[in-house]
Amino acid sequence: MTILPGTRAAELYGAPEATEDYYCNYGVNPDYQKRLVDGGLAVSGLGSAGEIRIVELADHPFFLATLFLPQARSSAARPHPLLAGYASAVTGRYQ
Repeated sequence: MTILPGTRAAELYGAPEATEDYYCNYGVNPDYQKRLVDGGLAVSGLGSAGEIRIVELADHPFFLATLFLPQARSSAARPHPLLAGYASAVTGRYQ
């Protein structure tokens, strides 16, 4: 998956590419991508065929949605970067 530069996902991954398992039979209808972006969602991750895999809201403390399960490859000893970022956002905002 390609992580788009300048996004929260890129900041959290710290790399321009990531490998994620995708189990879903659904996805974002490409006919609606422009409408979603025009409405404020930023596409921050794309699959190998250019399909949306991560979206986010830049002006939100932490709004990041994925079409894969980051928790599937996360553990207490090695948390997934997106989950670690979420935990950091929550603790920083609500301490």
